Amino acid sequence: MEKTNGQIDLARVPQHVAIIMDGNGRWAQSKGLPRSAGHAEGVETVKRITTEATRLGIKYLTLYTFSTENWNRPAAEISALMSLILDHLEEEIFMKNNVRFRVIGDRARLPQDVQQRLAETEERTCRNDKMTMVVALSYSSRWELTCVARQIAREAVAGTLRPEDISENTIQERLATHFMPDPDLLIRTGGEERISNYLLWQCAYSEFYFCDTFWPDFNEAELQEAILSYQHRQRRYGKTGDQVEDEQGVKND
Repeated sequence: MEKTNGQIDLARVPQHVAIIMDGNGRWAQSKGLPRSAGHAEGVETVKRITTEATRLGIKYLTLYTFSTENWNRPAAEISALMSLILDHLEEEIFMKNNVRFRVIGDRARLPQDVQQRLAETEERTCRNDKMTMVVALSYSSRWELTCVARQIAREAVAGTLRPEDISENTIQERLATHFMPDPDLLIRTGGEERISNYLLWQCAYSEFYFCDTFWPDFNEAELQEAILSYQHRQRRYGKTGDQVEDEQGVKND
């Protein structure tokens, strides 16, 4: 069994890690800097964590970048965030690590130049296959589930979907995240212990890891610590611990 730093079992690394990157503004304020400086430093953390996640063998990394609720923030901060997106969507980080770039969220609310840059980056990286980085931008779960409900309602009215045929899969297949598995591990930095309208459907059985570290200070060692915590847990999915151990014993045999 291959391990890293003598601890993490690389054969049991979570396939999908979702992160709520919290604490950029507070990190900046603690240093007497404008909030925009925290967002800029947070981008550097994204680059480091993307590289480390790829090295560890994580297949999907989903980053909560900008929620639909964030549109209520001061206009100057929103403008600075959009500028950061344009300035730091560097092809190098994706091509160097063989990472595919995807976006989920309400793109129609984004500035036209940001929409275009996102689409271009998705197109340029579409053949990369070591890891997929998904940026949740202008996203919230309630927005996503509302869109799914509308789509199902339209199909039912059109007669292409019968109400009695609606199942969990009907919803799952229409989510913005339909192209990837649900998160195995959800990490939130910055000291808060809530999931803030993020991947509510998808995180039904995710393991949660909360830490006090502000996102700009989150590093490779802390990502490894979160994964190690994940590996020490037993994922039961409604079963008993004995059932899970028996199944694992059969698989190991």
